[in-house]
Amino acid sequence: MTAEELDAFWSVARHQTRTNPVPGYLGTFSGEALIPPAWAFGATPEQADELVALVLDGTKTATAGAAWDYEHEDERLPRVGDLAIVLDGAQHPRALIEVMRVDVVPFDDVGAEHAHLEGEGDRSLEHWREVHERFFTEHASHDRGFDPAMPVVLERFRVLYPR
Repeated sequence: MTAEELDAFWSVARHQTRTNPVPGYLGTFSGEALIPPAWAFGATPEQADELVALVLDGTKTATAGAAWDYEHEDERLPRVGDLAIVLDGAQHPRALIEVMRVDVVPFDDVGAEHAHLEGEGDRSLEHWREVHERFFTEHASHDRGFDPAMPVVLERFRVLYPR
């Protein structure tokens, strides 16, 4: 991804959605509005492509992250109204999303509804737990390991662009 590609995507998305974040929004300055953070779902380019496709077709409207990773990286938790640009596996911008809901719950308390909204695999809670336990173990930035009681940040989002 180049800065020019991100700027161009943000310019079109911002105008199409009439989005102009409030002053002080964290990101890179670009003219009248600051560019939201850009990132990809998953840990590999293949996962990023698969997951952004689910976002774009409306199947994936939720995600989850280990709260311990946010803490370890000194990163604030997502908030309702936050915007983000979702990248594909080649790091190209594909979607502008807005956070609609944030909950922090123990891993074992994540429910079937959230698992279904994440849109992955057969969309079952069993699949969600298997995949996320492995992901939280293999890709943790913290050194606490996996714990069924670990806090998990659950986000629900909507796609603002493209529609």
